[in-house]
Amino acid sequence: MSAQPVLRFAPSPNGELHLGHALSALIGFDMAQKLGGRFLLRIEDIDTTRCRDEHITQIFEDLAWLGLKWEEPVLRQSEHFGTYQAAANWLKRAGLLYPCFATRSEIAEKAQSAPHAVDPDGAPLYPGLHKHLSAPEIAARLGRGEPFALRIHMDRALNALEGMTGSRLVTFTELDEDDRPQRIEMDPAEWGDAVIVRKDVPASYHLAVTVDDARQGITHVTRGRDLYPATSLQRLLQVLLGLPEPVYHHHRLLTDAEGRKLSKSARDTSLRDLHRQGLDALQIRQKVGY
Repeated sequence: MSAQPVLRFAPSPNGELHLGHALSALIGFDMAQKLGGRFLLRIEDIDTTRCRDEHITQIFEDLAWLGLKWEEPVLRQSEHFGTYQAAANWLKRAGLLYPCFATRSEIAEKAQSAPHAVDPDGAPLYPGLHKHLSAPEIAARLGRGEPFALRIHMDRALNALEGMTGSRLVTFTELDEDDRPQRIEMDPAEWGDAVIVRKDVPASYHLAVTVDDARQGITHVTRGRDLYPATSLQRLLQVLLGLPEPVYHHHRLLTDAEGRKLSKSARDTSLRDLHRQGLDALQIRQKVGY
């Protein structure tokens, strides 16, 4: 981990940036300035079916309009699938990942027939449909070319975590809105056997962001409060992969009149539209209350 603070803003180019993105980018940029650190921009485009180059261009333009500057070159996740695959292979060799051939409909059907807990994103915890397949059956399915995801074997992962840290819980430092640090303890088991490598790309959000934060030397992760629960799974991956622990700051979210988190479909908060209306960076800061 770098001695100099390193922060990042990491949007996904699957739509236009909105005021919520502006708040997050400004918080990260200003904290980097305050700490005398570096500020990076990362394009999280592992979802190659939804991400568009035109949105990347617009991200650059929107952030420049806000007065932000970042280091070059900008990392694009879609250009580094091999790096994520290497991390997944390490976890697989350690016996911490297993193939899951189940479809979303099969998982949903199982969850409906036997209601049970959901993960922090609100999705049903994986019911273990393919957790205990025999080696010959796995080989046969692979031989037929059946698509599969790689899920973390949470029981084994927690056993490994306990062996390495003496606890089945993860810990991390969280900075509050006044930059006061607090040591947080969380249980990764709330995610169940989460997908670590998707069927369509050799990574998942959780794996890619964990690997990238480490290789870019990110010391402070600033992001919205909606991603706070993800920290437990990502800290677990950091420990298992032997990666450094950053400091976290999960900031407040901007919401619409009904109290819903802003989305990329909310055209009235699009940075591009606000720019076209003649607003400047100072007015955007006023709009987001920052």
